[in-house]
Amino acid sequence: MQNKIQELRKSLKVTQNELADAVNVTRQTIISLENGKYNASLILAHKIAQYFHVSIEDIFIFNEEDENI
Repeated sequence: MQNKIQELRKSLKVTQNELADAVNVTRQTIISLENGKYNASLILAHKIAQYFHVSIEDIFIFNEEDENI
């Protein structure tokens, strides 16, 4: 699943560590999310959206191919 985490994070000059600490995950999780190697749980997606003050749909891009995941 594609997402705009890195784009949002960089626009606000937030480090991966800062975001990870804010949403209670490791920096490695943020790296994996940004690289599309990990799909966030609904709870994590919600925390990230709250952190950036946007909706989940504004961050995570759902593709039809993602349906089988």
